[in-house]
Amino acid sequence: PQRIYYLSLEFYMGRTLQNTMVNLGLQNACDEAIYQLGLDLEELEEIEEDAGLGNGGLGRLAACFLDSMATLGLAAYGYGIRYEFGIFNQKIVDGWQVEEADDWLRYGNPWEKARPEYMLPVHFYGRVDHTPEGVKWIDTQVVLAMPYDTPVPGYKNNTVNTMRLWSAKAPNDFNLQEFNVGDYIQAVLDRNLAENISRVLYPNDNFFEGKELRLKQEYFVVAATLQDIIRRFKSSKFGCRDPVRTCFETFPDKVAIQLNDTHPALSIPELMRILVDVEKVDWDKAWEITKRTCAYTNHTVLPEALERWPVSMFEKLLPRHLEIIYALNQRHLDHVAALYPGDIDRLRRMSVIEEGDCKRINMAHLCVIGSHAVNGVARIHSDIVKNSVFKDFYELEPEKFQNKTNGITPRRWLLLCNPGLADVIAEKIGEGFITDLSQLKKLLNFVNNETFIRDVAKVKQENKLKFSAYLEEQYKVKINPSSMFDVQVKRIHEYKRQLLNCLHAITLYNRIRSDPSKSFVPRTIMIGGKAAPGYHMAKMIIKLITSIGEVVNSDPYVGDRLKVIFLENYRVSLAEKAIPAADLSQQISTAGTEASGTGNMKFMLNGALTIGTMDGANVEMAEEAGEENFFIFGMRVEDVEALDRRGYNAQEYYDRLPELRQAIDQISSGFFSPRDPGCFRDVVNMLMYHDRFKVFADYEAYIKCQGQVDQLFMDPREWTKKVIRNIACSGKFSSDRTITEYAREIWGVEPSATQIPPPNLPRE
Repeated sequence: PQRIYYLSLEFYMGRTLQNTMVNLGLQNACDEAIYQLGLDLEELEEIEEDAGLGNGGLGRLAACFLDSMATLGLAAYGYGIRYEFGIFNQKIVDGWQVEEADDWLRYGNPWEKARPEYMLPVHFYGRVDHTPEGVKWIDTQVVLAMPYDTPVPGYKNNTVNTMRLWSAKAPNDFNLQEFNVGDYIQAVLDRNLAENISRVLYPNDNFFEGKELRLKQEYFVVAATLQDIIRRFKSSKFGCRDPVRTCFETFPDKVAIQLNDTHPALSIPELMRILVDVEKVDWDKAWEITKRTCAYTNHTVLPEALERWPVSMFEKLLPRHLEIIYALNQRHLDHVAALYPGDIDRLRRMSVIEEGDCKRINMAHLCVIGSHAVNGVARIHSDIVKNSVFKDFYELEPEKFQNKTNGITPRRWLLLCNPGLADVIAEKIGEGFITDLSQLKKLLNFVNNETFIRDVAKVKQENKLKFSAYLEEQYKVKINPSSMFDVQVKRIHEYKRQLLNCLHAITLYNRIRSDPSKSFVPRTIMIGGKAAPGYHMAKMIIKLITSIGEVVNSDPYVGDRLKVIFLENYRVSLAEKAIPAADLSQQISTAGTEASGTGNMKFMLNGALTIGTMDGANVEMAEEAGEENFFIFGMRVEDVEALDRRGYNAQEYYDRLPELRQAIDQISSGFFSPRDPGCFRDVVNMLMYHDRFKVFADYEAYIKCQGQVDQLFMDPREWTKKVIRNIACSGKFSSDRTITEYAREIWGVEPSATQIPPPNLPRE
């Protein structure tokens, strides 16, 4: 079969024990067996460390995709890096984020198997020699890539795929070559330099930091993986009759490489290098093979997130790849110039090399020219990709551009994390929805069924009680389980507008204070997420949230009508507890900034209602559920563009909206930071004078929309009916549907629902 290779620098897997039991259909058996030993399975599950080898959406998407690819019976491999330290653990000290290393391998990892027999060399530095026999990359430094395999079981289909993560090892002669005589001890200590490549995950989400170690990581995973792919291709029995297989004609028919963002973009020049320099394939033939093999997924349109590597860094680290990129770019520009004679500006815009004070390689442009398919991750995002980010490229090759709206695996994000809800659903429509989530549509027949309404509400209440108990036990916070659980969990970023949420919390607080006798819908506002360690504003936002919490939660006038809680160390295993307990999901990014979002889908599937902007997949979620079952507010992409043309002036809103002015004045006067009144001046200054994400412009609509949320929450039956409609319409957002589309429209393979025989039965 054709093999699918999903290349990603991040795989945010979380815990594996319960997922393995669910997919093998062993959960009840294990539960019972462990119980008879006098143990509690849940207690055991809590001991496992999360595999936190990702930052957020992009890394978690890769994990969901692995689950779906196995469940759909695809011959798929996930390839990445086995980071010794994953995403940092977050501690909150005096209201500030403090990072702590995630030593997740400290007690070993029972799910991985080292494969030293498949260890491969990866080359760095050196120089290029152009000889009559061809091009040689010589005098390189070698680092060994040691593979570790983790099984990826499909759901009850006896398929087990592989996630192969590479770890860096120094070769035994490292730094002990002839020129380095005396210092043996130092040479052995210097092995760490090579092995640092797989030491730690870069903790940036949607932000590019041009560090050499990061470029090394990107080439390391690509070089090791491509050697593995080609070894497997050559040793396969199918295809050409070559005994040792030197014919690469069939390569794209047997191999599909999916690039998860531009991080593995070096696959394109590396595959060219192997084909041309090593396998002696003709350049044009090699380029055709490369393009037919690779496909690229774009994950963001934020300019600060796009990878643009200095040419000088390439020159030193990967000199041959730089030559290849120059040659590819020259041919590409010749083609463009032939089609648009005299359009110099178009050539500049479309070049892979950006000229300027520091020449840079635009990795997104490299991916677009080197792939046969380019996709965005939600309809609105794919439209933005075509109409702005890669507009020139879309005009050149419109057939290359596709949309593949993201999805989530219903195994982890329903069965595993919310068994109560899964049971109530299965009772009504059977278990077919687990592998065909579109079957949830059948629940529309039960929207007015009183027992079903009661059961869905009861499961939610149980989940809230359980999560309340967990928060009390872990963080000693008392919360009112009958309050509305209003949740925003995601990485902290200005574009995700946690600050808008803060302004609502302050406004609610001020309304309660100004009329304490009035009746209010009680809320527990929970905000969680990590800030990149170097992102000052994000860290200030965390401090603001915790400071608001300190004031609000200890105010006797407020009582248990409003609590503001910061969820510490948000990660996959905490999401599995928080999401099933949420009533309200906040998805409030400025329209046009969140490529898709996937947390939004998890909340929808788990019985929360969404308050959100028309951004990312929210657009399609509202379309599926019906806008009347969704709390949509704020500017659309067109409104944001119009406001940009007019010029956004925060002062106008500050002057016009008294509740907004009061909130901002409280933040800036030190009402929430009495011991350090100037604490939040940077935040206020940003909001007032250089807010790229226009928080104030959506404030009024947001507060009004939150009022409608309160109104509905006071009618539990109507609220639950909308919840049921949302769950029933969430089927589109299964990663099984997403992967089926990738398979058919990009990789050219057909998924199969057939169960292969279990290993204890003889195969045909």
